[in-house]
Amino acid sequence: MNLRNHRWYSYAHAMICMAGAAVLCISIASAEESEPELTGKQIFERCGNKYPGDDQQGKFTVILQDKEGKVMKSEYLRYWKDYKGKDDVADKMLLFTTYPPEAKGSAFMRVAYSEHDKPVDQWIYLPALKKIRRVSIRDLGDSFLNSNLTYADVSRRALEDDDHKYLGTRQVDDAVFYVVESTPKEANPIYGKRVFWFLKTKNWDECINTRIDYYDNSGELIKDQFIKWQRMGDAWVWDRVLVRSRRTLSASIFQLSEIKINAGVDDELFSARSLEHGPAAAME
Repeated sequence: MNLRNHRWYSYAHAMICMAGAAVLCISIASAEESEPELTGKQIFERCGNKYPGDDQQGKFTVILQDKEGKVMKSEYLRYWKDYKGKDDVADKMLLFTTYPPEAKGSAFMRVAYSEHDKPVDQWIYLPALKKIRRVSIRDLGDSFLNSNLTYADVSRRALEDDDHKYLGTRQVDDAVFYVVESTPKEANPIYGKRVFWFLKTKNWDECINTRIDYYDNSGELIKDQFIKWQRMGDAWVWDRVLVRSRRTLSASIFQLSEIKINAGVDDELFSARSLEHGPAAAME
């Protein structure tokens, strides 16, 4: 899965308060410093478009927790490759399920396109049926992998699809953030607005998106997302994402581990054959 948005990234993934208890007790205060020369669009352009590597592979873990504390865990082998618009393809991703045992052998493949209005193509392989099925997204507001993220949250969204208003800086403990409010231009959007928090650093290369607050069309905060990143050479890779629902009091955690960047993921891996043959296809 690629939780990044290639225009403002995502994907998915510097410090922010990831522990739930720490997040709940945060006290946010406006920083005294003012930077009127900045615009919301400029901050997105400088902080939101990080190089993710040409390809990635690693272990992908999804942990879902409901308000009673019940936990469900899934694990995958994840392969992702950036096609940079070649043949109108933005990127491709392949997931092989390794846990739970009853789901082992199933696989999922997604192809995203450079034209952001073009829907992604998705396929799933279920070993019990021994069939590959095409998966259509009926509603971008539907849950992604049964989590608190939607298909819209993990889909590409162009910078020009929103109006971006710079709200100034905010301080949380010793960290200062650029805060940008993004309001969609389309009619009947899934969210009324999203508020992005970009970590302010000494240079723009280190500035990254660490938090997103999602509001409905009535202005109510419905969920928040916290992203922890790691730098691997020239690439920025998210390694942990926490998404909390204010309505259901549930939480979703996404983790990347054992990550390899620019390992040479083969184009032929993204195929029906790989869906059927499983992780062994990556070793051939």
